[in-house]
Amino acid sequence: MDFDDRAIRRLKLSDLRLLLAVVQWGGMAKAASHLNISQPAVSKAIAAMEHTLGVRLLDRNAQGVEPTAYGRELLKCAVSIFDELRQGMKRLEFLADPAAGELRIGSTEPLVAGLLPQIIDRLSREYPRIIFDVTQADIMALCDHELRERKVDLILGRMPISFAEDASLNVETLFDEQIFVVAGAISRWAHRRKIELADLVDEPWALPRRDSPVGSLMADAFRAGGLEPPQPSVVCFSFQMHNALLATGRFLSMASGSMLRLSAKRLSVKILPIELRIRPRPVGIVTLKNRTISPVAQLFIECAREVAKTLASDSRN
Repeated sequence: MDFDDRAIRRLKLSDLRLLLAVVQWGGMAKAASHLNISQPAVSKAIAAMEHTLGVRLLDRNAQGVEPTAYGRELLKCAVSIFDELRQGMKRLEFLADPAAGELRIGSTEPLVAGLLPQIIDRLSREYPRIIFDVTQADIMALCDHELRERKVDLILGRMPISFAEDASLNVETLFDEQIFVVAGAISRWAHRRKIELADLVDEPWALPRRDSPVGSLMADAFRAGGLEPPQPSVVCFSFQMHNALLATGRFLSMASGSMLRLSAKRLSVKILPIELRIRPRPVGIVTLKNRTISPVAQLFIECAREVAKTLASDSRN
């Protein structure tokens, strides 16, 4: 099957946008309603695209429409095309006004509670009109649903090993991060100088789900010490919840080093003197390969490198 230049020339951006709308809304009638055009006009445009390409793009059924294999591939192209256009517009806006712009960031809760605000604060002091749109979620969800679908420009988070092996991703490590056992400032453990992890197994713990990346890392910390991970009293991914429980003085948890260095005083959290026998994990920035980086995103990456250097220096000291 030969998709020649003539077929490509006959495709219009408006046709691709129409196809995206039909799939997004699950039917031609719904797409027509949202686009404020008639349903026959939508049907005619889709039929013309299928005739031009010589393949069926959509399967019609009682529930609406679904893209065929050809339709899914064309949709991927459409998403990339419109994303590149948006990035191009951002570059034009940046050239017209280098002090302004918008950046969509995906990040995990430990980074949102510590490192990310530091980067944003430093960058916004020099560029006060930049708008930062932050999406917080699990790192895998951010990669699969936000980054790959071009809903965020980059991800800041702890990097799973699989990311480095993924040929579709650019991964830049900023620093290696350890986790620590923490207690509230009024906890009976907060001022002890000698504590073993085994002493704490039967205490009330607030931990993330064990099948999450950070939860499995924390479970590994116990196993590395020859211990079975405890059954947490509270299973929750929210560090806001963990911090509220730590403040009671009864609960223990684990937290990332960067969050503690930047926010432990504000959160009234104490790091317990326990050495966890697990390797530090890399924290870094993830972008899509073959996707143009906006000037504002590049500014953010450069600023993140500088803040990471400061963190590494503070850690050594």
